[in-house]
Amino acid sequence: MFSIDHQHKDSHARTGTLLTAHGSVSTPAFVAVATRATVKAVEPEAIRDAGLQIVISNTYHLHLRPGEDTIAKLGGLHTFSGWTGPTMTDSGGFQVFSLGAGKEHGVGKVASIFPDEGTPRTANHYRQGKSLVKLTEEGASFKSIIDGSNQFFSPESVIEIERKLGADIILVLDECTSPLHDYAYTKNAMERTHRWAQRSLNAFNASAGDEAYPNPDQILFGIVQGGAYEDLRKESARVIGGMPFGGFAIGGSLGKSKEEMHHVLDWTIPLLPNDKARHLLGIGEIEDIFAGVRRGVDTFDCAAATRIARNGTVFLKGQPRHRINLRNARFADDPRPIDETCDCFTCQHHSRAYLHHLCRAGEFSFYRLATIHNLRFLVRLMQQIRESITNDCLDELEKEWED
Repeated sequence: MFSIDHQHKDSHARTGTLLTAHGSVSTPAFVAVATRATVKAVEPEAIRDAGLQIVISNTYHLHLRPGEDTIAKLGGLHTFSGWTGPTMTDSGGFQVFSLGAGKEHGVGKVASIFPDEGTPRTANHYRQGKSLVKLTEEGASFKSIIDGSNQFFSPESVIEIERKLGADIILVLDECTSPLHDYAYTKNAMERTHRWAQRSLNAFNASAGDEAYPNPDQILFGIVQGGAYEDLRKESARVIGGMPFGGFAIGGSLGKSKEEMHHVLDWTIPLLPNDKARHLLGIGEIEDIFAGVRRGVDTFDCAAATRIARNGTVFLKGQPRHRINLRNARFADDPRPIDETCDCFTCQHHSRAYLHHLCRAGEFSFYRLATIHNLRFLVRLMQQIRESITNDCLDELEKEWED
């Protein structure tokens, strides 16, 4: 399922090949976020043209609409969506967290997940509120955000949902924690995650080979928890890493700052089996990719590239944070493409001036064109990273990308 092609001589970075039922993925790789079986504003053909190898969809959202039974009836996610390449589904654990502790603590994807970083505006953007989730040993009870109906996720029911969705790589249900949770709460959540992981494995193995499901060759990933506490992360890495999963994800609270996230990766990755893929959940800023790759992360998923595109922001190497905002007036008569070195459809056909006009006019076509560029930008970056690992020159490449 996963093989290492080259180990970097000066770090834990490696190139590899992740084999799935719908094709192979060259790693390190960026995983495009297709929450509701679609990358926002972009059709599957454009994703393929951009060079994306793999996408990740969301079990929670697809369960609520259109429902896993509908998707299974139509042949699974690949047939349903038209994306025929490798696909992952997360378990919905983060969404359960967002409706529960995330609301209570004011921490979520829209706000910075690192409370000690960012501006006051971004740090407080996700408002505090009352939890909409009840967690027990059996699972998580919550109300649908669509119709208010009562819903329940257990480790077993999530495996059943993901079996019906038919993604190539599926993740177990875990209990995410907030960077504001104390040690005792984080420890209890980690231990429950371990128990849920074993229940998920049992359910996965019990349904193996069932031809009623659209994809009989799924791979199950375990998830390491433990917050930003060194002993907990190491314990979780040992426990989850000792279970017969096909790969591993690193999730939950990664600390209050990116420095703490680096510590979490340093504690966790060396204790995971070296011959299996490692996925970092929800992280994918450029500087984070380099930091993760250097520490041995193989795949990343992050919605930032598509989210900022819809706000007018596109990637451009050499600018502050390697991005510019096309909404700015200085681009109103700029005849150049976003990036003269980029081979994406947008840069090959449209000027900054035209894209500025579309953005300021609120034209939906801007969302598509900006997203195509941002995705292609990350694909090209990952290609460069893989080449630099193979040639043992990752340090030099990373220096080129420092702000």
